[in-house]
Amino acid sequence: MRRTLGRRTALRSLAGALVAALAISVGACTGDDSSGPSVAEAGPNGIDDGSELTLWTRAPLEKQAKLLVDAYNASHQNKVKLTVVPNDDYVAKVGAAAGSDSLPDLFAADIVYVPNWVNQGLFQDLSANVGGLGFKDSINKGHLAAGTLDGKEHVLPFVLDLSMLFWNKQLFRDAGLDPEKAPANLTEYAAAAKAVQALKREGVYGTAAGLNCGGCLVFTWFPAIWADGGEVLSDDGTEAKLADDTAQKVYSTWQDLWKSGAVLPASAGETGPTWTAAFTEGNVGLMLYPATLLSSTPFDVGVAGIPGPSGGASTFVGGDGIGVSKDSKKAAQAWNFLSWMMSEEAQVEVLAKNKDVVSRSDLANNKYAAEDPRLVTINEVAGKGDTPVALNFQQAFNAPNSPWLTLVRNQVLNGSGNLQQDNGEITAVLKQ
Repeated sequence: MRRTLGRRTALRSLAGALVAALAISVGACTGDDSSGPSVAEAGPNGIDDGSELTLWTRAPLEKQAKLLVDAYNASHQNKVKLTVVPNDDYVAKVGAAAGSDSLPDLFAADIVYVPNWVNQGLFQDLSANVGGLGFKDSINKGHLAAGTLDGKEHVLPFVLDLSMLFWNKQLFRDAGLDPEKAPANLTEYAAAAKAVQALKREGVYGTAAGLNCGGCLVFTWFPAIWADGGEVLSDDGTEAKLADDTAQKVYSTWQDLWKSGAVLPASAGETGPTWTAAFTEGNVGLMLYPATLLSSTPFDVGVAGIPGPSGGASTFVGGDGIGVSKDSKKAAQAWNFLSWMMSEEAQVEVLAKNKDVVSRSDLANNKYAAEDPRLVTINEVAGKGDTPVALNFQQAFNAPNSPWLTLVRNQVLNGSGNLQQDNGEITAVLKQ
């Protein structure tokens, strides 16, 4: 992945505070006080002895987490008990549990939070185990890098979630657009949205977005900047570059779409929970959309990488990493789940079979992807994406009323605000 690894190497030299709800003090755990073998002593496949393991994940990845847990439980003596936590509550729940030494055996983390949680010692060192995997070099490098501190790996990819351009083929046909052709740039994207809007069907809109959801906007608009060769952050993650020319073209495209009435009106107040609903219901022509929803979108859609103002294609390589918590006393058993999760059986027969993205490049062209060219497209675009990481990413971008959200709403909805000043506010938070 371009840029990602260099930025993360720089980030590892920074001492950072945990995101807001995780202002806690914990020490790194090596498993010395566990009641069983440490992770390093687990062997290549860990231990499957009928132990009960606990696993936490956030709600957006519930479908994939349940598929993996159910398949593991059906084929192993160990049993994993899954707890799904509302997205908005997850950081606080992890923080409280970490402070009271009561984290579950395994827990997943939004990949942009992983560096903070690794720095705070919430995950055990998996280096020996990961290094022993014969396919290590094919594991998604962005997720591995996010969990690497001082050369030691602490997480594996749990679920990859890529942002992609989706379009409703039937609405494209109705609007006189080629249903098999993706918009090649943001100008064509806007033209397609306006063409669908011109159908003047009640409840149908050209496009939609989460315009009051910082995380949604990061996930879908950053790739448009990358696709044109632009940057969103400095290499060390402490300076925003969101007032640069390419970013300005992204904002102006969306401001024009908003003024034209081609954007779902509810987008203005959308904070995240239902930001994809209108598209899934068939009422939006095209949208920048999570790839993980492909299998649950109930009509024929086209899929492509997110284009920039002038073309290209990129994606936000998001989703969650997963590791063994500092508090687990069943580290060897937890590794059994993780090693199975990375196996061909789990990656292909569980994830790929359900139209999800695999975390191993050597399995990208699997039999299920071959049956659906859209999956091949998603897997190919994954290599053109990025995962921006900054120690204060949550406060700068994802938090309610973040400076990033202020910048976007000023540029798109309000037609006001000083772009350079708003970008400076993001940088100020990143530097804290």
